[in-house]
Amino acid sequence: MRYHNITKDDMLNGDGLRVVLWVAGCSHACPGCHNPVTWDPAGGLPFEEEARQEIFRELDKDYVSGITFSGGDPLHPANLEGVTALAAQIREEYPDKTIWLYTGSTWQEVKDLEVMQYVDVLVDGEFEEERKDTSLPWRGSANQQVIDVPETVRTGRMILHG
Repeated sequence: MRYHNITKDDMLNGDGLRVVLWVAGCSHACPGCHNPVTWDPAGGLPFEEEARQEIFRELDKDYVSGITFSGGDPLHPANLEGVTALAAQIREEYPDKTIWLYTGSTWQEVKDLEVMQYVDVLVDGEFEEERKDTSLPWRGSANQQVIDVPETVRTGRMILHG
């Protein structure tokens, strides 16, 4: 897994103040994407122990609500194993912190992935420039959904967050 940036005290990519890991690699190539520099899975930096420790130092802070995985696409094949392992470790070490994940894939495409057992909120769907709406919280276009993963799994029907 490779990444481009770790953002601290982010308020735009989920509830509360968050740490955001911006991974490298996305095959969706959505027209109008706000972060096309992250599309190349060979771009950015290798995700090594120093980066993991930086994230954990942020999560140690009481006022940080959790982590958001973004990019790129955290579920791109180049990222899936690393994101799953990191999410599992975060869930174990910080059970009260929330895990958000942004993907261009839909809930139906990813609901059975192992990583979903660690995710609290999934923002799904490709960005659609013609449906762009800057008034929507936590998403860029009206087709994207902000899904409460545990409730959706528990009830068997789509439960939106918020």
